[in-house]
Amino acid sequence: MTEFTSVGRSATDRASRYGSQLVKHFTHKDLEGSWEDGRGFVRFSLGLAEFTAADDALIMRVVSSSEEDVARLRDVVERHLVRFGNRDELTVSWDSGSQD
Repeated sequence: MTEFTSVGRSATDRASRYGSQLVKHFTHKDLEGSWEDGRGFVRFSLGLAEFTAADDALIMRVVSSSEEDVARLRDVVERHLVRFGNRDELTVSWDSGSQD
């Protein structure tokens, strides 16, 4: 099966807080996910979102079976992070994506 991947980065010194908040939000919507030791994931019907808290950024990796679904996952993850990080004026920069 072909997989499409895209990696995003949001500069913040509170990456663990935001990663945890994203996972909690989505798992409250009955999606599978977890957050532990600065790393987490959420399994959506469209694919998988993985989160890693670095010292200076939250790294987000989305994986799906189509480019369209990767774009949808990027949109969902980014919209929620930007809303949660409104005070910190968070933004996300995404790579152009890749096919594995």
